[in-house]
Formats: sequence, C-alpha cells, structure tokens
Amino acid sequence: MSGPYLTPGLYPREFLAPTVASIVAVQRPTGEIPWSAGNYADPWDHVEAAMGLSIGGEWQAAELAYHWLAQQQLDDGSWWAAYRDGEVDNRERRESNFVAYVATGVWHHYLITQRHEFLAALWPTVARAIEFVLTLQSEHGEIDWAVDEHGQPKGDALITGCSSIYKSLECAHNIAVTLGEPRPEWLQARHRLGEALRHHPERFDRTWESKARYSMDWFYPVLAGVVTGSAARERLASRWQEFVKDGMGCRCVVEEPWVTVAESCELVMALLAAGDHARAVELYSWLHQWRARDGDYWTGYQFAEDLLWPDERPTWTAGAVLLAADALTGHTAASSLFTCVDLRQSEQSVRRFR
Repeated sequence: MSGPYLTPGLYPREFLAPTVASIVAVQRPTGEIPWSAGNYADPWDHVEAAMGLSIGGEWQAAELAYHWLAQQQLDDGSWWAAYRDGEVDNRERRESNFVAYVATGVWHHYLITQRHEFLAALWPTVARAIEFVLTLQSEHGEIDWAVDEHGQPKGDALITGCSSIYKSLECAHNIAVTLGEPRPEWLQARHRLGEALRHHPERFDRTWESKARYSMDWFYPVLAGVVTGSAARERLASRWQEFVKDGMGCRCVVEEPWVTVAESCELVMALLAAGDHARAVELYSWLHQWRARDGDYWTGYQFAEDLLWPDERPTWTAGAVLLAADALTGHTAASSLFTCVDLRQSEQSVRRFR
C-alpha cells in the first residue's frame, strides 16, 4: 500500500488536517503534550509534537506548548526526563539532547510565524537550556548524554543525541543573532561538537556496547547537518539495505523486524538533506499504511508477526509525519530546517564553523 507522493508546492492539507487535530486533541489545557492521552510527556517529544502544530497552523496551541515548557524549566536550565500533568514523572536523569531541543522548536515556530515577540519571550528559556547543555561538553568536543538525579554527568556520549544537539546549536545561534544577542561561544561549541562527531568516533559509546545497531546513529548525522554533500550520500547508501524494508519503512534496530514511522520520517528528511529527493518521496509514500482512522499514526509495524506494535499512536510520531511532509513540499518557511544548514552569520563565519 502506498500513500500520497508529495512534491514541492503540493502539501496535502486536507489529508493531514486530522493528523494535526490528533495532536490538538491530546494536548492538555496547560500546553503539555503527552505521548498519548493519559501518558507522560518528555521535553524532546513534546517539542516534536509542537512543531507539528506549527506546521498545521495551530500557532496558539504551539506557543502554549513552548510556554508550558518554559514554566517547567529548572533553575539550571534543564528539564527532568518526563512529566505527567505538570508534575515530574521521572527524576532519574536530565538528558542533554532533550534540553537543547527547545531551541530547534522555538526557531522552527519563528520561521513559520515571524512572531518576534514570541522569539523574545522564549529567549531566556533557550539561553538557559543551551548554557546547561554546554556545561556537559568535554575538551574533546562531545557532549555527555545526561546527568543523574544528583546532577552528576553520566560519563558517556551518544552519536544520535549529539547530532540532535548539533542542529539545536545551529538554531540557538540563529535565535541569538536574530535578537541581537550573539553568542559566538555557542558557534565555537558547535564546531567542536561537529569535529568530534565527524573525526573522533572513539569519544562515543565508550562505556557501553556500540549503538550502531540503531538506525538513528546511521542517519542522524545527515539529518542534523553534521555530514553533508557526497559524504552524506555515501553514509546513507552504506547501510540502506540493512535498515530499510522495501515497501514498509526504516527499521529502528538492525536485527529486529520492526519498522517505525517516526524514524522513517526522519530518514525522509535525511535523504532530502543528502539530495536524494526521489527516494525520500518513495519512502514517505509507504508510511500511510500505518495511519489510523483518526489521522494519527501507529508507532510501528512488526512484520515478522504481522502486527502493529506497540499499541500506541504517539503525538511525536504525528509531529514527525508533518515535518517530513513539510520538508517534501516546502509548505512552510521552516520546511528546510532539517534539510539545510543555515547559520545566520557573515559568510566568513559560516565558512569557518560549518
């Protein structure tokens, strides 16, 4: 089964309107966006769902989501791993890529709305979040994946998490420049992080088994702009047959017969970033067989056992579906956020730090 084949200028508004509505239906009056009704919210997936609201024109709901996040922010700029009805649901850790992602969401919403007052209002939240994250950067450039309940760094770094932070630092830099509050040290930290991701694999997965079995470690450096051009195309080609199940989507883990919608949507955007538009269109068309009647999407499909698994339709999966559709069609002014590197700086600085 295949769904719509999306091309620039042909955003399927009517088809995706129920997907947007599915996020709105789960969002709480406070702005909190849990995974699903009655479930918990985490800072990263909350932002992913909020970006879907921005794409869908639900600007008030999206802004409410970001203001809710600002209200939950701790004094050191971080957030706990999960919340439920405004209360902390997981105090075991605070994850650096979760914390940084607010910058990506806030910049995304600004690109779409051009609401300067929104950007200014969320600036203190973004600045505190980024400062917290950068306290976890080592002299080698990588950023620790989390701190424990006592605020002690966990002592290792993740390729996927650091790639996400790399994109968030780009967005945070752009926010700072737009508001006339430049933070050159953020750009320098991004440069060091990129160098670690590209040239020092030994700085990642030092204390546990390699995460290379996860598809996100494969495509996230492309999605986040760490690896670009021919190197990006080579990276995606190198493991395509391992991770992609024809007609279904992208596996989450290489050895498991399980494709997931969110990872597949992110791979769509990584393909676009690498210049492979045709394959991105084809991959996206496969994913709508996992669409529910309400317009939301199941997490994934276990093809060995022929069942949808797990039994949930997360708001963040809906957000990823909307982000990929926007990237394919150029529907909003934020459509290229994950497919291009855009540093709002002089050309000299762009060349220096890209």
